[in-house]
Amino acid sequence: MELDDVNTITVLGAGNMGHGIAEVAAIAGYDVYMRDIKEEFVQNGYDQIEWSLGKLAEQDQLSEEEADAALDRVTPVVDMEEACSGTDFLIEAVPEQMDIKKDVYEEVSEYAPEHAMFTTNTSSLSITELSEVTERPERFCGMHFFNPPVRMPLVEVISGAHTADETLELTEELAEDLDKTPVRVHKDSPGFIVNRILVPLMNEATWLVHDDVATVAEVDSTAKFDIGLPMGTFELADQVGVDVSYHVLDYMHETLGEAYEPCPLLVEKVENEELGKKTGKGFYDYEDGGVDIPTDAGSEEVERRLLAVMANEAAKLIGNDVAEANAIDEAVMLGGGFPDGPVKMADDFGIEALYETLEELHQESGEARYEPVDYLRDRAEEGGFHEQDTGSGVEEGYDYDAIEVEIDDRVARIVIDRPHRMNTITTAMLEELEDALDRLTEGGEARAILLTGAGDRAFSTGFDASSASAEDGIEAAEVSRFGQHVFGRLEEVPMPVLAAIDGYCLGGGMELAACADLRIASERARFGQPEHNLGLMPGWGGTQRLPRIVGEGRAKEIIFTARNDYDPETMRDYGFVNEVVDADGFEERARELVKELASGPPIAQRYTKRAVLAGRDDIDAGLEFEASSFGHLFTTDDFMEGLSAFQGDREPEFEGE
Repeated sequence: MELDDVNTITVLGAGNMGHGIAEVAAIAGYDVYMRDIKEEFVQNGYDQIEWSLGKLAEQDQLSEEEADAALDRVTPVVDMEEACSGTDFLIEAVPEQMDIKKDVYEEVSEYAPEHAMFTTNTSSLSITELSEVTERPERFCGMHFFNPPVRMPLVEVISGAHTADETLELTEELAEDLDKTPVRVHKDSPGFIVNRILVPLMNEATWLVHDDVATVAEVDSTAKFDIGLPMGTFELADQVGVDVSYHVLDYMHETLGEAYEPCPLLVEKVENEELGKKTGKGFYDYEDGGVDIPTDAGSEEVERRLLAVMANEAAKLIGNDVAEANAIDEAVMLGGGFPDGPVKMADDFGIEALYETLEELHQESGEARYEPVDYLRDRAEEGGFHEQDTGSGVEEGYDYDAIEVEIDDRVARIVIDRPHRMNTITTAMLEELEDALDRLTEGGEARAILLTGAGDRAFSTGFDASSASAEDGIEAAEVSRFGQHVFGRLEEVPMPVLAAIDGYCLGGGMELAACADLRIASERARFGQPEHNLGLMPGWGGTQRLPRIVGEGRAKEIIFTARNDYDPETMRDYGFVNEVVDADGFEERARELVKELASGPPIAQRYTKRAVLAGRDDIDAGLEFEASSFGHLFTTDDFMEGLSAFQGDREPEFEGE
């Protein structure tokens, strides 16, 4: 069965996950049957889809016509035969209880066509056990979406013991067609990747409080402001639901052993129905102030223990061939919003120190959860999870964490590679970008630069505030100056720079794009400088470069209104965007244009950029530089080649000489 054969998708369950998955499938153009056991459940799910599509249209993420068409593709039903008899691909999203799911599959098997694929949206239950209820275990796998499905990009694709490779490949292709990022889980292991990391992390945080090692405030301050996680550990538990984390952990305890024993404090919260936000109280009291995490209450011991537990879980997944290191990091960043994955965090902190932490804790306490696995010991002896040579396939010297750099046919492609955080910019990324620009300038392999963002959701939404380490105004000013310096390097590099903008281009991301020589945008692009909404102002050159490009009046409009929804046609009219391209042809047009730039005369391009910069503040200096450069170009081989090509009616082949 090929992806082109999938036309109709059945989603079983109309709750939060079910109606969200149905909406995603309908937006992607599939006919969807959404089924639940009662008419009121199905209708509520349908109403939620209608509301969500309306919001997407309001936010210009869909047109009104696209939203209406997506809603028309959803058929709410209660009858199982009607839901399944014509389906090509089934996604089950019923409550997370094995007995309920098994009952559903026994009924589904009566009506679903022979060719239909079955998937389950379980977050932790055994794929193999569920598949064996059906008569098609080889066409059964896990397809774990994250909540809310409309916004979260990750889908874990999980193999059961009987799953055929073709099933996994088709499921991954479908996930990509739904505009999601699939991450393969090679073995049916409780918690898969994301929950296998996050739930033991939450349990360890609870043990720290239970054993009087730290307070809730100290743990969450460490997690959020020292480690840099998007939420404190207890804050996240309350957001998701304390009972949800407990049930996953209890299943792990049952299937994996004593290392996953739930902390008594966690059990107590569930028994008292203190389940987090949904009940008004969890680890925080939402009827009396809610979450209040101090920024400076972190603890080195807490940081070390939390990172050690994550490293041990990652080692178990890798060592047991459940998932590769890169897949673990990608999944946790996409599904948990982490700034970096647990494998990279462990390597950065020092895997040997984390291994020693676990050994000491295990010897002192005898607790199974602290016993380090052999694979972690082996990697500690080797100095880290990753070898020094990662084999990433990038050009030598261009191996980075937050950006990707590839050189092909004289074009250097620089990708802002943090799609899980909307390609937000960190100070570490600025350092990598500066290094890459230095190397590209010195190397001479590239004749043009294509600057873009990973994925199609964002070119970049600006500075990642969670990565900021500035504690006062002086340090913040230094962050501003460093960003100004690095962005200025794009203007100074000798080759043309093309910014290809797809999705959001906001704040520091728009300031970065302003440093390019040319800018093209897809129809999905949205622009803005929303810093005034935070009581700030553009700090990476926006107050200087933007007025030069669009004029002072337009620049003040963009900055003062602090909007984040300027469309690309408006920005083309303002002079910021050179060309607007439809989404389907955007990447091809970007490649075509940057190759055209790369074929130009490199010496003339270099001197042209310098002349423009020289004349910004002093037109006389700019004119003098222009004249002397023009004279120099008359003596180059490139000029003679250009003249010869013109006279011979052919394309010139410039060599930069």
